[in-house]
Amino acid sequence: MKIETAIEALGALAHQTRLKVFRLLVRKGPQGLPAGEIAARLGVHAATMSHHLGLLERAGLLRSWRVARQVFYAADFKGMRGLIGYLAEDCCAGLPELQQTAGSAGTSQGTSTGTSKGRAKQEIEA
Repeated sequence: MKIETAIEALGALAHQTRLKVFRLLVRKGPQGLPAGEIAARLGVHAATMSHHLGLLERAGLLRSWRVARQVFYAADFKGMRGLIGYLAEDCCAGLPELQQTAGSAGTSQGTSTGTSKGRAKQEIEA
């Protein structure tokens, strides 16, 4: 990922409404939600939501498709993994056990118990 792409994605997420949208769509999975339902769930006017959804899509964090008269949006998991990978690319001073923890950030395997985080913190402090 190019630094400009990462900056665009991080900038898109650096807004309360857009971050809420992205987290909602990550939870919904690949089936996504119609734009109107996203706006209703978050209590945002349709025109304002359209702006936010477009910005997230241009940043590579959402994908959209049309079904009849509705536009559906879902998280672009490839884009999300790309951003997480870019952020963790040079992680952890080359320590494989910390790189594995950083690489699994965002998955339930890496964050379910918190023990990996505690071990990583101890090793960093050492």
